[in-house]
Amino acid sequence: MKRNPHKTALHCLLLACLAGLIAVQQTGAQQATTQPVIAKSDRAVRFSTDIHPILSDRCFACHGPDEESREAELRLDMAPEADDIVVPGKPADSELMRRIMSTDPDEQMPPPGHGKPLTRAETNLIHRWIVSGGKWATHWAYEKPVRSEVPVIDFEGTANWIDSFITQRLAEDSLEMSPEADRVTLIRRATFDLTGLPPTPEQVASFVQDESTDAWEKLIDRLLASDAYGEQMASYWLDLVRYADTVGYHGDQDHNISPYRDWVIDAFIENMPFDQFTAEQLAGDLVEGSGVDQKIASGYNRLLQTTHEGGLQPKEYLAIYAADRIRNLSEVWMGGTMGCCQCHNHKFDPYTIDDFYSMGAFFADLDEAKHFKSGGNSLPTKREPELKVLSRRERLRIDELKQEIAGIKIASKHVADGDTDQSPVDAQIEKLEKEIEAINKNARLTMISASIEPRTMRVLPRGNWLDDSGLIVTSAIPKFLGQLDTGGQRATRLDLANWLTDAENGNGLLTARVFVNRFWYLLFGNGIARNLTDFGGQGEPPSHPELLDNLAIEFVDSGWNVRHMLKLIAMSRTYRQSSLVSAERHDADPENRLFSRQSRFRLPAEAVRDNALFISGLLVQKVGGPSVKPYQPAGYYRHLNFPTRKYAQHNDERQWRRGLYVHWQRQFLHPMLKAFDAPRREECTAERPRSNTPLASLTLLNDPTFVEAARVFAARIMKGANDDNSRLDVAFQLAVSRVPDEFERKILTELLAASRDQYRSDEPAARTLISTGLAPAPSDVPVAEHAAWTTVARAIMTLGETTTRN
Repeated sequence: MKRNPHKTALHCLLLACLAGLIAVQQTGAQQATTQPVIAKSDRAVRFSTDIHPILSDRCFACHGPDEESREAELRLDMAPEADDIVVPGKPADSELMRRIMSTDPDEQMPPPGHGKPLTRAETNLIHRWIVSGGKWATHWAYEKPVRSEVPVIDFEGTANWIDSFITQRLAEDSLEMSPEADRVTLIRRATFDLTGLPPTPEQVASFVQDESTDAWEKLIDRLLASDAYGEQMASYWLDLVRYADTVGYHGDQDHNISPYRDWVIDAFIENMPFDQFTAEQLAGDLVEGSGVDQKIASGYNRLLQTTHEGGLQPKEYLAIYAADRIRNLSEVWMGGTMGCCQCHNHKFDPYTIDDFYSMGAFFADLDEAKHFKSGGNSLPTKREPELKVLSRRERLRIDELKQEIAGIKIASKHVADGDTDQSPVDAQIEKLEKEIEAINKNARLTMISASIEPRTMRVLPRGNWLDDSGLIVTSAIPKFLGQLDTGGQRATRLDLANWLTDAENGNGLLTARVFVNRFWYLLFGNGIARNLTDFGGQGEPPSHPELLDNLAIEFVDSGWNVRHMLKLIAMSRTYRQSSLVSAERHDADPENRLFSRQSRFRLPAEAVRDNALFISGLLVQKVGGPSVKPYQPAGYYRHLNFPTRKYAQHNDERQWRRGLYVHWQRQFLHPMLKAFDAPRREECTAERPRSNTPLASLTLLNDPTFVEAARVFAARIMKGANDDNSRLDVAFQLAVSRVPDEFERKILTELLAASRDQYRSDEPAARTLISTGLAPAPSDVPVAEHAAWTTVARAIMTLGETTTRN
């Protein structure tokens, strides 16, 4: 029977697409969350991490910190006043235990209609806790980290103190670490984690062949010293602080903020201490010696969504903006959900409605009046105050050029003969001056913070901006966390920033705990405490509390050195584990809560795009600059109004910049980014979801960026070798750092043959395929052959392994 080449090619593409979906599905299962790790019977029960989460989830809604919803005058977020609620050592005499065990629906707790009955394991935990003394303690997230003694563990090979804590906890469940991953997997893992890009075949070969004892450390140091590392870290930070290129509300007009993104990138590249990083963003306009860089950094305060519609009520939006800022600040720096007390005291944590508006008062000095006066439907929308700036790199380059000009002028003065022709010197100087002039034309507007006389802030009952009956408040931190000593002066945003990173008298150690948990997440796919933005009662306690605390203290002691912390974690034996898992190990630790192995997960949206461009050779690795506009479906913006607009893609090298720089339209996020779960950045996003949909695979197959990358990749494959087998080796080395196995080689050889048949008989289709995108097609390659290899390249680029971090 005659084979239909078109159908065969389509089937092979769909097979590759399905392989990608299966790989993502297998890794996505690791994300499921159920109950916290339950203390085993041979381990002491901790109130903070074992009992408090149960009480918070089942009891605090009626017996928690909120007075208005509290019933029977009973609080269980602290030790009850009544002696019979918990009788130390005597569960049978404890009213709490009696109510839990009761079968009488009028007495049973939680009530039958509550919808969250206690499990047997949780009941046993509470019983054991009472037997052990039934002592209440402060919630773990509000206790300052304390350094624990590192367990003494014997290791084979290189390890650090992180591994001692992990190994000790694994031993409690009769588990041990997985074997170390192979070297190819290790370099791909570290390169993706720390730079968001794959390694080159040459880098892989060099690392695999390096037999020195410090080969791994040299690799980590090289990655951390790269500009790509700064871009990778900035991408995560922009999720946290909800960076976008548009205002979000109403017409979702463009606004000027891209220099802030460049400042974040440079801060990570230069390894700016995190306490300075914090102060310059929250109060860059208030720090001593505030300059251009600090003012750019202060644009953090302007990242929130704003409206520019006619007839807006300034009072209403001042309340909306204040609430937005406190939600973001508390989630980013404090791991707290203060947004829950905008209308009432928090139901599960000690935050109060007074705390919420007192924190909002720190930002009452921000100049919003100009924004309300200068709004409109222009593109970009003016959101004054703004400053026209060059990037730090551009300013440094101008300084270098000016020094070079000065040096030339000095040298020319030493010429002995006054009649010497100066025209070459003048031409050189003119050339340098033109470069300075060209750089100055790149100056961009960016929103900044400007301090004015603070507005009056008052508590808004039920969050109602029309209700002026609430208490007038001044800037203050949450009462249960202490108070600021400002010598009787009004506390400023700079005071707040300093408190957040003050390890001695402020919140510094708690802030450090929040961020080292996120560093761990970036390198493992999960945090030690699973909820990255809620360390409160509705979050999850850490699986390894002593390790988390020691990491927090290490972060502070290192001088808030982000690069040091990432290197410390990456150097651990825990990080170097294989992600492969046996059935027995999976059954023992199904969600990898104990880190008995590494994780496998799909790359973030931007990295999926960057990876394709990098493999093809198209990626333009230039740091900083305005946002870029890649290919996008026609008519996608048809529902955008005030004003109506038409998307205009960039038709130069900006088309192939990293995903970090893609224009971020909040209401209409680029479809490729959306398909791979990038957030709209309306709120803080500390952990992106990882969905598994056909749409994502179809995007890899059909988005013009990926089709163009595939056909440029195909040309690269063909140039790299002369026969089909060798070309498949080249393709796999570039895409997944290995050669294809026998099955893959057979499938792709069949796909290549079918594609050749198809495109030799349909040259117009071949020309259409290899004409996708702006990149020029090679003129010395037969059209049908190029199109056939493009089909093979598309299949390889849709493999799950290509877009998965192992």
